[in-house]
Amino acid sequence: MSTATAKPEIIAQYKTHDKDTGSSEVQIALLTARINHLTEHLRTHRKDFHSRRGLLQMASRRRKLLDYLKRQDLSKYTEILQKLSLRK
Repeated sequence: MSTATAKPEIIAQYKTHDKDTGSSEVQIALLTARINHLTEHLRTHRKDFHSRRGLLQMASRRRKLLDYLKRQDLSKYTEILQKLSLRK
């Protein structure tokens, strides 16, 4: 399943209120789905360096959002880490 078809489901799962589409939690979840999808792509297409650059940019953006969320609300930060299983 592509990330485009999964996007409304991800938004519905992580939104904080009815019209929420851009909160940090939603953005982190969407980026995680795209990162996972692109990681699978790069396993088969090892020399696709343009996509690799995009992957690194997405990972960096997710890291910045996670840092922001950690500063603002530590409980939401730990909750989203657990939901997305980002830390071991």
